[in-house]
Amino acid sequence: MDYPDGPAPVLPDRFAGRPAILSERCEADCRLCVEVCPTLAVSREAAVRIDLGRCLFCGECAAACPNQAIHFTSEYRMASAAREDLILSAASPQPVQAPHERARRLFGKSLKLRQVSAGGCNGCEADTNVLGTVGWDLGRFGIQFVASPRHADGLLVTGPVPENMRVALLKTYEAVPTPKVVIVVGACAISGGPYRDHAEVHNGAAGLIPVDLHIPGCPPHPLTILDGLLRFIGRI
Repeated sequence: MDYPDGPAPVLPDRFAGRPAILSERCEADCRLCVEVCPTLAVSREAAVRIDLGRCLFCGECAAACPNQAIHFTSEYRMASAAREDLILSAASPQPVQAPHERARRLFGKSLKLRQVSAGGCNGCEADTNVLGTVGWDLGRFGIQFVASPRHADGLLVTGPVPENMRVALLKTYEAVPTPKVVIVVGACAISGGPYRDHAEVHNGAAGLIPVDLHIPGCPPHPLTILDGLLRFIGRI
């Protein structure tokens, strides 16, 4: 495909991308969207906010709203270097930005990643692996997955990080030579996803290792992952 030098590939009609909040349609005393969210991604104080780091993109909030104040757009650009930028309101910039000056300077032409599946369901892992196929050809940007953390510039972590993966994740992180980066992919790796606050889950990677890039979704579309990676290293 020509992307990013040409247009992005056409996404399916049912693709659920970045949610949009229309504050003018939102009733002041309504909390239906908050009540139906299975991961507490939707909150409301003065206004409705959606945490993309927790969102499963299930669409329950949009379906519950009687005034269609929430809808899911076709916007695939959702990755962010800062965790707080994943919390959206009606006034949030579009799209969320993911530049990282240190990553651009160090890894803009070559980024080797060790993928760690920390209790993932294989959804995020599958959409990450798709990027290695001939259609996407991730290697043309100098981004490759490697077998050993000692040959890597950083980690790409999926899954909610259950207790039985904690030591493995920490040891893999320690084995990556410095300077290094950590990229978390999917709601589970960012916040624990549907397993958040379970006694055996560490609510994602951020509580154990520093995170440099968050790519939300359940799972993220390969285009969302690719776009986040390219913006992260300054290739877009």
